[in-house]
Amino acid sequence: MKEFIRKYRHAWILSYGLIYITWFMYLERTVRTQYHVMHVALDDYIPFNEYFIIPYLLWFAYVGVTIAYFFFTSKEEYYQLCIYLFGGMTISLIICTLFRNGTDFRPIIDPDKNIFCRMVFALYKTDTCTNVFPSVHVYNSICTHVAISRNAVLRQHHGLQIGSFLLMVSICLATVFLKQHSVVDGAGSAIMAYALYYTIYGAREHAAQKVRPKMLG
Repeated sequence: MKEFIRKYRHAWILSYGLIYITWFMYLERTVRTQYHVMHVALDDYIPFNEYFIIPYLLWFAYVGVTIAYFFFTSKEEYYQLCIYLFGGMTISLIICTLFRNGTDFRPIIDPDKNIFCRMVFALYKTDTCTNVFPSVHVYNSICTHVAISRNAVLRQHHGLQIGSFLLMVSICLATVFLKQHSVVDGAGSAIMAYALYYTIYGAREHAAQKVRPKMLG
């Protein structure tokens, strides 16, 4: 047992999930009215499509399985991914705390139309239309694909790389086709992912490039 705990003690960082859920649920309970509506003209041209509930829900497996893969195969990349994910999620919570936001364009869903509408109906009941900027769904999907595309082993599987990219894009599209988010929510997430990428990966690579010439010299 001691050996097991020592080997997998890096699981401690996953306890962040308790912080995130507690903070997010607090916002869900308190941000009900008087919030800034996130909306741009492009949102009005995007039709509702209940079938996007499939990639939207696959997000949970996409992120979870990727974290698990690195947990067991590469402690360094596991920590990088977790810090990448949790850093952006924390910034998102801070933004939603200081800048109350939400949407107002959810359609009326008929849960009896088909199973997909029933799933969206259930989603709407459990997840409010507030605390949407930036989109955690979009942000985490980008981070997950970045981690997969950077891994030396996974890079050799081109089918996996293509599948990961398509799933990432599908999840991002799902947020707007399900009317969960405005386009601006996704754009904000992409910008945040780009900015934090340098902090998590770029700075270290830059430092390594500066050290490499000295070693060769």
